[in-house]
Amino acid sequence: MYIIKEDQVTNIAQELHKEYQVYGPVLEKETRQTMFVKADDAGEIDLELPIPANPAKHVLFPQFERIMSYTYDRKNKKAEIKPDFDDAPKALFGMRSCDLSGMLCLDRFFLGQEFADEVYRNHRKNMFIVTNTCVEPFKQCFCVCTDSGPSAHEGYDLNLTDLGGEYLVEVGSDKGKKLAEKMSLPKAGDSHKKEKEKRVDRSVSLFDSLAKDNKAWISRVVNRVTTGLIDEKVWEYIGDQCLECGACTFVCPSCSCFNIMDPVTGADSADRMRTWDSCAYEGYSRMAGGHNPRKPVEDRRNKRFFCKLSYSQSKKYLRPGCVGCGRCAWVCPGDIGLPNVVTYIRREIQK
Repeated sequence: MYIIKEDQVTNIAQELHKEYQVYGPVLEKETRQTMFVKADDAGEIDLELPIPANPAKHVLFPQFERIMSYTYDRKNKKAEIKPDFDDAPKALFGMRSCDLSGMLCLDRFFLGQEFADEVYRNHRKNMFIVTNTCVEPFKQCFCVCTDSGPSAHEGYDLNLTDLGGEYLVEVGSDKGKKLAEKMSLPKAGDSHKKEKEKRVDRSVSLFDSLAKDNKAWISRVVNRVTTGLIDEKVWEYIGDQCLECGACTFVCPSCSCFNIMDPVTGADSADRMRTWDSCAYEGYSRMAGGHNPRKPVEDRRNKRFFCKLSYSQSKKYLRPGCVGCGRCAWVCPGDIGLPNVVTYIRREIQK
């Protein structure tokens, strides 16, 4: 563990900028929203900003991405395929622990034992991760319910915690240790470690009553979702409020669904594009010939929350599919973010 002064903490980002494309929380001037974006100037990054409106997953799983291009020689009936890999080194600076938990879910989805996605792997392999402990929870957050915060436990190279006037720098990898030693950061003591524990405990105590109440109910809801013991009227009620906009999917750090399309770029050429998809869309599960096994919107909402809360998903990801960032509740115009869905299911259980 190391210590760095508060006014010097962005020096870490500046040092990373020498070898990496640096991404971090930046305040957009036009919208006044915090966004996790590429920072050409490391000084733009502000660790005190609220949780970004967009998840950091877009860095290694872009919303629109060309994954290959191909040309076709009609005369000789031959095709030439060129993979399009982005292996530029990337540093994620100031990422919240919920976003890191979502990224670990994506790792297990795209880099599983049965199949490894080369496009994703090339984004991921040259990456440096600096997480930022949430010493105070944000209004929509409930990471304490899903064991994904307020401080990261794994998967980072460096973890920062604001101790007031200085930051505790915890090392999570050899890369992180090498950077800390390169910058000649002073070693932290036991008092710094205890102060971090104190601040994390305080942060947990500040989560609102809904988050605290839901923490005790998550396991029961997981059981009900896994076994299907939820009244269909509950799903119908949730489905009636869904506008099928897909916003919940696009802001979720762990959602991994995508679509593939081949736009034509010339007489004998085309690109293969990967784009985000959403189980909220009516066409998501539509099959060739027009059959759709999940045409009713309540069936698609059922599927989404099964993906986030079922035991089978927790077994696959080694954690719940939901990371408690609260963005789905933040953006949903129908007010059916995951915390409210848990509340609806709780009401049915308590009848």
